[in-house]
Amino acid sequence: MKKIITLALMVALPSGVLAHSKVEETTPADGATITTVPAEIGLNFSKDIRLTRIEMAHEEHSAVSLDLGEQTSFGQEFTIPLPSNGTGTYVIEWRGLGEDGHAMQGEFSFTVE
Repeated sequence: MKKIITLALMVALPSGVLAHSKVEETTPADGATITTVPAEIGLNFSKDIRLTRIEMAHEEHSAVSLDLGEQTSFGQEFTIPLPSNGTGTYVIEWRGLGEDGHAMQGEFSFTVE
């Protein structure tokens, strides 16, 4: 019985991991240093995801939720307007749901000089 359960877990775990979407690209790129604050940020995922929340933190301001607008359905590419807080480091934290219903989250950052 233990062998059957172990085998079932070994087969199930890799397929669950493969079902999750990952961030393939962000705009600006994670860790980038740029000269002007972008008007928007971009997130590109490997598989469909539904974003549920995005927050922006800036070293001199409190974290704020960014407006997802009409981007409430599943997709792989998202563009979100970004308010300007001037120079400094911006940390973008995102949360979403994969098509399989699993919650996902991540973050990226960039610096404006």
